Amino acid sequence: MRILFIGDIVGKAGRQAIAGILARVIKDYGIEFTIANGENAAGGMGITPVIAIEILDQGVDVLTSGNHIWAKKEIIPFLNEESRILRPANYPEGVPGQGTGVYESSSGQKVGVLNLEGRVFMRHLDCPFRVGERKIEILRSETNILVVDFHAEATSEKMAMGWFLNGKVSAVLGTHTHIQTSDEKILSEGTAYITDVGMTGPLDSVIGIRKEIALERLLTQVPWKFDVATEKIELQGVVIEIDSKTGKSQNIQRIKVPLKKN
Repeated sequence: MRILFIGDIVGKAGRQAIAGILARVIKDYGIEFTIANGENAAGGMGITPVIAIEILDQGVDVLTSGNHIWAKKEIIPFLNEESRILRPANYPEGVPGQGTGVYESSSGQKVGVLNLEGRVFMRHLDCPFRVGERKIEILRSETNILVVDFHAEATSEKMAMGWFLNGKVSAVLGTHTHIQTSDEKILSEGTAYITDVGMTGPLDSVIGIRKEIALERLLTQVPWKFDVATEKIELQGVVIEIDSKTGKSQNIQRIKVPLKKN
């Protein structure tokens, strides 16, 4: 089967990319299941229930997230209502929402999705390696097609997770840094891996933020409010081909699809 994983959707520009590009990508690549990281879809930080449903209605099957999932307070109770939105599984017990889910693809196959957050240069949460290992055991009782969104800062931590889960899941896909890396590969035991799938949003920016604002913050150290850029919009992500019987990946392909102006 073919799964599309879309890199971090950033602000209105990212949502325009989903609205204008996603249906064509699903058709062109024969996609059966789509996952997207949506934690920055509302104004560049956080996501709201209205925006989440808008993206899900446009062809995304599951929204993953990361450290910015809590930025919009209205999403917090919604996490307990909508199973298609995941927050990292390694937050403490009792936190709203869930970090895993099993869903049905367009071809009727079950797909397990696990969302984890890194700890290097980030919050000191529960160990993503140990939590991930436990969650995968549970998911494997329902399906052997398993995709992990590892939302982390350090490339070393992401690569370590890839090797740690090699052969245990279909794919370990890095998010959070918004820069698509060129290290996509199939690891030795059939796990697809990439350090960062990239960003869906405005490329004429600093990881989605207006260049002027980002530079001002860096030069002055004054915490000016971030504004999402608007130009040169692109959808970035990866297409993974997985053997439905074994759950092992056979191919991973980076994609970068620009939004064409009318």
